[in-house]
Amino acid sequence: MSRSKPLAVYLEVGRRRTFAAVADWPGWCRSGKGDDDALEVLASYAPRYAVVAEEAGVRFPRSAADAFDVVERLPGSASTDFGAPGAIAMGDREPLTAAAAKRQAALVAASWSVLDRVAAGAPARLRKGPRGGGRDRDAVVAHVLEAEASYARKLGLRFRPPTPGDKKAIAEAREAILGVLRRTSSGEPPVEKGWPPRYAARRIAWHVLDHAWEIEDKSEPS
Repeated sequence: MSRSKPLAVYLEVGRRRTFAAVADWPGWCRSGKGDDDALEVLASYAPRYAVVAEEAGVRFPRSAADAFDVVERLPGSASTDFGAPGAIAMGDREPLTAAAAKRQAALVAASWSVLDRVAAGAPARLRKGPRGGGRDRDAVVAHVLEAEASYARKLGLRFRPPTPGDKKAIAEAREAILGVLRRTSSGEPPVEKGWPPRYAARRIAWHVLDHAWEIEDKSEPS
């Protein structure tokens, strides 16, 4: 029985934290205390990411987490150590065919669907951290919407952050982002000082799923 080809992974290495991101699966990105830990955590999230792939209608290999191939090591920054992947890989600047653009947009849209479903089934008050910190459900959702309005500017879009209950505004904002991500691309940012579409897709999906999984985990009894 043949095994799947190892998945290409980017490592973003900070002083205290390393992020591991699977290049062709936007949003499948986790962090750890060093390279090995980050890759181990990444592999452990394969079953949770499989739900996103299924939502998108994209086949997710059962052996996806069996082997990773680190194709780029990126220097991290204060953003990395703070808890957000902020480095753009050389692979993020590769051209996007129509099929690849459609696929990445579907995975980003699926990430939103997962967040919406998780939030709808979660209690309003989430379990707090050991020192009582952390946002409740609606505040997490509002934070994601605010961040996306900021991210959208990196794609040449400008809109006010929708409020969590404004389904029409949320749908319009998301469709505007997907409209850019679905386009074929040379791999360069669509605007000056913007983000390449591949990076935008993986950054947006990572942020959405990071908070969807946070809500999921903090909805469970301690």
